[in-house]
Amino acid sequence: MTRVIMHGCNGKMGQTISGLIAADEEIEIVAGVDAYDEGKNPYPVFSVIADCDVAADAVIDFSAAAAVDGLLDYCVEKQVPCVLCTTGLSEEQLAKVQEASKKVAVLKSANMSLGINMLLKLLKEAAGILAPAGFDIEIVEKHHNQKVDAPSGTALALADSINEELDNAYNYVYDRSQTREKRAQKEIGISAVRGGTIVGDHDVIFAGADEVVTFSHRAYSKAVFGKGAIQAAKFIAGRPAGMYDMSDVINE
Repeated sequence: MTRVIMHGCNGKMGQTISGLIAADEEIEIVAGVDAYDEGKNPYPVFSVIADCDVAADAVIDFSAAAAVDGLLDYCVEKQVPCVLCTTGLSEEQLAKVQEASKKVAVLKSANMSLGINMLLKLLKEAAGILAPAGFDIEIVEKHHNQKVDAPSGTALALADSINEELDNAYNYVYDRSQTREKRAQKEIGISAVRGGTIVGDHDVIFAGADEVVTFSHRAYSKAVFGKGAIQAAKFIAGRPAGMYDMSDVINE
């Protein structure tokens, strides 16, 4: 049985994961962390993770960027592996994640779904073929109107996967409204749409002369991310210090 702390337990993803874990005999939530608690969870809830005194095998984090520093400090001190799913981290926080991974196991992924992680691999092959042939690359992501960071961590991960295949020669362009000039050849345009209750849509467009190739992923429920996070927690429990991602979970 894998014992986990749900960091951000009363958020939408925290509640989704709580429901999924309740039906899973291989894993249990032994404590939650959230600034706001209405007593609706069957496990103890702490306002900050530093106050948590419940032993666990892993932490699943779906919280806010402001809470990640304290989370990393806790995981290093208590030697509890962490599945880090919060996006919108600053450069300083990303550096702290890397430092923490030298002392404790950290699995970080911008998107926990199996489909997105398969897409990351497929895009490398497509970029290696299409970019040298002159295809322009654009990414359009769509999310619900409550999402605060833009572009999404997933959109950036898709762009990074492509750019790695292209020797990191491409620049990212987020806004074309401030300049009046033709599109540069070696750039990846990234656009964000916010509205309604869109769970998560990502389109990667390779636009060439007289033909367009589009890779699309649609998430219809937050459960796809929750299931991936649960698998990641089972995977990382007991692992040595290091930086892991969903490809490690998929390829095990």
